Amino acid sequence: MSPLRWSLFCMLIFSFWRCSSGQASRPATFGLTPEFASASKALAANQGLYNGFLAAGLVWGLALVPTETPIKIFFLACITLAGIFGAVTANWKILWVQAVPGAHCPSLVLLMENDVRRRPS
Repeated sequence: MSPLRWSLFCMLIFSFWRCSSGQASRPATFGLTPEFASASKALAANQGLYNGFLAAGLVWGLALVPTETPIKIFFLACITLAGIFGAVTANWKILWVQAVPGAHCPSLVLLMENDVRRRPS
């Protein structure tokens, strides 16, 4: 789960959902017809913005001192819940790509926090 990944999702959705000529720029990228790409452009913008906010939250969490674990856990929980929702409503692959890693990462954050606390000053 890296902030770079969410930033790339944000840019990909914003950039390739539609092009300036009004046509679907790369239907093969998302497997869409030009008609569906046009009809769903607002939903795509919302999804792209969501991914941008997740990236910002993860960057914020990485920039904080190790003791700011609740903020990190909050954003990882957001990713997990969004992955579960996406798996139920859109595609089950989202469960494995987003929800499972998002659910696994809080345990790694907690392990790292405990390791930092045990180190001598």
